[in-house]
Amino acid sequence: MKKYKIICPIRNANSYKKMLKATQEHSVLPNLLNRNFKQGIPGKALLTDITYLYYGNGHKAYLSTILDSSTNEILAYNVSNRLTLDLAIDTLLKLKRIRHTLLAEGAFIHSD
Repeated sequence: MKKYKIICPIRNANSYKKMLKATQEHSVLPNLLNRNFKQGIPGKALLTDITYLYYGNGHKAYLSTILDSSTNEILAYNVSNRLTLDLAIDTLLKLKRIRHTLLAEGAFIHSD
């Protein structure tokens, strides 16, 4: 390969697989929403996801959000420069600290 100046890039490890192995959570729970996201009760069904944000000179940040599916209001968010389990946990802790009185009885969080 050196003779012909061929470069073989090494693929980076998938961070999602690392997270799954670290948490040892491989179970699938029943789908309680059945795509009925609008429950009609604010604070009943919460949706969460992590989004990649690109900025500057190729830098990447991660935005974790929790959204109320009935009102489309962002209830809690957290930004980090690393994709770790702490990003999601810190977002949940912010939700608990800020909005614990606004959640409905039997509220649950849905994530893909």
